[in-house]
Amino acid sequence: QLQLVESGGGLVQAGGSLRLTCVVPRDINSINVVAWYRQAPGEQRELVAEMSRPNQKHYANSVKGRFTISRDIAENTVYLRMDSLKPEDTGRYYCYVSTSYFRNYWGQGTQVTVSS
Repeated sequence: QLQLVESGGGLVQAGGSLRLTCVVPRDINSINVVAWYRQAPGEQRELVAEMSRPNQKHYANSVKGRFTISRDIAENTVYLRMDSLKPEDTGRYYCYVSTSYFRNYWGQGTQVTVSS
């Protein structure tokens, strides 16, 4: 089964930055939406950032102005740039892709831990 592959997570101090990378298999095409979600321990998975055609972006209020989602179509890669990180940003971050033929794909996630 096709799966997205995330990387770039790690341990960072509050105020620091990370860039998450999501590689999308080239067999996945007709992509409508790319997004990043996160899940903290004991919490539900929540939407962090989303990008849909034609390059419209949406961010959770908690990350607006600090996080930036982007996509390199030629490299089949989705990024999440995270600046001014806070301890409450800690969680497992998941990449998500939705296609025009109604298939959705997830990755295994990458852990982000922000220390105070």
